[in-house]
Amino acid sequence: MQPTKDPTRPSPSGPRPTGPRTALPAAVLALGAVLVLGGCTSSSKSSSSTASTPTSGSSPAPTASNQLQDDYERVIAQVLPSVVQITTASGLGSGIIYDGKGDIVTNAHVVGSATSFQVSLVNSTSLLNATLVGSYPDDDLAVIKLSSPPGGLRPAVFGDSGKVQVGQITLAMGSPLGLSSSVTQGIVSGTGRTVTEPKTSDSPGATIGNMVQTSAAINPGNSGGALVNLSSQVIGINTLAAVDQQLNGSAAPGIGFAIPSATITSIANQLIQNGKVTNSGRAALGISARTYYGNDFKPAGVLVVAAASGGPAANAGMQPGDVITKVGDTQITELSDLTTALASLSPGANVSVTYIRNGQTMTANVTLGTLGA
Repeated sequence: MQPTKDPTRPSPSGPRPTGPRTALPAAVLALGAVLVLGGCTSSSKSSSSTASTPTSGSSPAPTASNQLQDDYERVIAQVLPSVVQITTASGLGSGIIYDGKGDIVTNAHVVGSATSFQVSLVNSTSLLNATLVGSYPDDDLAVIKLSSPPGGLRPAVFGDSGKVQVGQITLAMGSPLGLSSSVTQGIVSGTGRTVTEPKTSDSPGATIGNMVQTSAAINPGNSGGALVNLSSQVIGINTLAAVDQQLNGSAAPGIGFAIPSATITSIANQLIQNGKVTNSGRAALGISARTYYGNDFKPAGVLVVAAASGGPAANAGMQPGDVITKVGDTQITELSDLTTALASLSPGANVSVTYIRNGQTMTANVTLGTLGA
């Protein structure tokens, strides 16, 4: 890193923007971003002997203000000071000021394996040092903390993601491509999405449930930034951008995903208080497993390698050697199918699990447990 450089300015030799991850529900490809500058185009015309003069009947200037525009400006003024740029030795991303003590929540793939960071606030030209509080890659969330928090920090207000509805206007704030304090707008396009991230050196390929889908543009560097409603509340953390497999992994415009605020606050509070997550809120079968391959060497289910004593699967009669082929009505062909199915369910839910034991198809009614740290 080169601290003397302007952190808001993308540079080919500087840290590369981190994320957002690119994803599709069943398969994932990486999204490459290209920065296109949009500017004024000037043209030079030859002078004519007759000068053009304005007429007295020229059109009045358009009205620059309306209620929606006023709302946009108000939300941006209130929330943008809570959004920061985070720089590591290998990349950059965004984060959200979580409290007045200097805790900042971001994506786990933004921090990666780093333990020290530099943070740029909206109202400061200085880079502030920060250290890792804790990371939880299973939900792609992490918390870092400013080493010497300045006065006047503006913690964000987190809304109730359970009340988010399709059609609500959203603003995505962050540092796409290193352009700090950038804002894009869109709507909530969907809720309750379960999406799998790509596997990288900084991410295990987390499968995350209950995500908010938005049409607000999310680009590399936006990861960890805020998805905000018109009440100036953070309803999610910008995390994923979709790609279209049929177009060779090209970007799918207007399809982005954000981790919901309910997950953010739950995980962040645990990381701040304990340095780790003890209650993920994610459903689990209580097994160790791997993809099972049939005689044709193609994926044919999920093999139970171990079932925790007293765990959900063991209590329902399942045991090592069983091959899971279905959860509820969802067909299970490989381990990622099982992870995705569980991500859409809640601890305590009762679900039927179909499995094969010694060539016989069997079914167990399992009360799901909670995935541990």
